[in-house]
Amino acid sequence: MSSYAIIAAGGVGKRMKLQRGLSKQLLEIGGYPVIYHTLSAFERASSITAVYVATKSEGIELLKNMTDRYGFTKVRAVITGGKERQDSVYNCIELIEKHILDSGKSPDAILVHDGARPFIQHDEIDEIASLSTYYGACVPATKPKDTIKYIAENPDFFGETLDRSRLLQVQTPQGFASKTLIQAHKHARLEQCYATDDAALVEKFFPEQNIKIYETGYHNIKITTPEDIPLAEAILAKLQAQQKLPSREQS
Repeated sequence: MSSYAIIAAGGVGKRMKLQRGLSKQLLEIGGYPVIYHTLSAFERASSITAVYVATKSEGIELLKNMTDRYGFTKVRAVITGGKERQDSVYNCIELIEKHILDSGKSPDAILVHDGARPFIQHDEIDEIASLSTYYGACVPATKPKDTIKYIAENPDFFGETLDRSRLLQVQTPQGFASKTLIQAHKHARLEQCYATDDAALVEKFFPEQNIKIYETGYHNIKITTPEDIPLAEAILAKLQAQQKLPSREQS
């Protein structure tokens, strides 16, 4: 089985309240940048044979140096992202499609992951890749801990309370049969249609495609706000204690 990964690492971190020009992917957790942990997981995943990274133009050289320094041999390209996350993913898809045309070989699946989710595990990546190949689509998710309500027509008041047992919080990496993901993004580009994640595009343009649920733990957080940093440090310490991740001293 051969799968490719797209890492969207161009987020400016507005909710992180960073100084202009700084990236949340470069914030350090356990002495390493967030994106280091992310790339490490995909490097260790046996199902992944190529990784494409989309980031801000000013971060390209830094990420290329990082891949060389830490021996991330699967990183095939680090390119400039687009205005929106979806544009960044599309830029990588164009490169993947060119490689497919040049080589005549297509990956079984393509996984799309947020660069700011540093704690996805390599065995989880392999499982998602396998399920994506078998079912055509697979998305990781967790059960919500809180009660979730609709907002009423008057936005000052709550409306209906949703049945929490029928809800899931969606994460990444989201995996799809390569042709399905490529065509979904092409349709979206033609129609100038934007969605909050890749699964939503597949749902829109390939409604017959069922998306397999892969339930994960609560470690696969997305670094979004300043409060996430101490939480991330605690998660890292726990994973290291479980011998799932190397510490700086072990590297």
